[in-house]
Amino acid sequence: MNALEASFRTTLIGLVAVASVGCVPQEKYNDLDLAYRSQQQQLLRTQGDLETTRANESRLRSQLAQSAGDLSSLEALRKGQNVDVDKLLADYESLLKRVGNMNGGPLPAEVNAALAALAGQYPDVLQFDEKRGMIRFAADFTFDPGSVGLKASALSVLSQLATILNSNAANPFEVVVVGHTDNVPIKKSAAQHPTNTHLSAHRAIAVRDALHKDGVQSSRFLIAGYGEFRPTVPNGPNGAAQNRRVDVYLMPYFVPMASNMASADAPVSTPVSTPAAPQSAPKAAGDQEPTK
Repeated sequence: MNALEASFRTTLIGLVAVASVGCVPQEKYNDLDLAYRSQQQQLLRTQGDLETTRANESRLRSQLAQSAGDLSSLEALRKGQNVDVDKLLADYESLLKRVGNMNGGPLPAEVNAALAALAGQYPDVLQFDEKRGMIRFAADFTFDPGSVGLKASALSVLSQLATILNSNAANPFEVVVVGHTDNVPIKKSAAQHPTNTHLSAHRAIAVRDALHKDGVQSSRFLIAGYGEFRPTVPNGPNGAAQNRRVDVYLMPYFVPMASNMASADAPVSTPVSTPAAPQSAPKAAGDQEPTK
């Protein structure tokens, strides 16, 4: 018996005693009656709270048991698939590293020689990084200002690059074309290129289209545009010419191509040949204003 029940019983006994005595003061009777009713209500509330607490305890025990079962199932699943998860994580880390570094080299010796010779003919237009397998086009010599229109001189260089890319030695490599700009906002051509990121991607697509027109298989390309967010040098008030560029990487395929992926536009591979005769490099247009 708890304290509340004992108090209730004492009050009840008092009322019975008062009733048996007979004549008692009305005030005394009223006080005992009020105490009785109050303790009766309190007892009912306590009993309700106790039932609620027991129900909550039962529900919590059920949830705890379910959680324990779920934990056991997850642990069994983790142990059963641990090798596959580790392999997926390793593959993911490897892919991130390759994309982040964007290093495609070293390339076959004959490809390196051909690309170095091409860059040597057009030093104002092209740079070749043998370690990274990367060809860099200076945007100011490749595109008209504020547009994705390729200059005639750039089309000639791209045509010679396509010949190298279609060679037997270079054909197994993926062609990753990445556009970059400086930080000067787009003004004249904002309707076509709302941001520098758009312009960089559109210029990468223009280079891709020119190479594809000259026979490079469309399934070999990967296109990206970083806008102003990957500068090679700090930008000044008018940007920086070094940051306005299109980079072309030759990289092994991330995923091997199925034999049925070869399309009808695939070119016939030819041996690598260095450019026949040097041509005069296009003249610089000057740095009076940034070329976007």
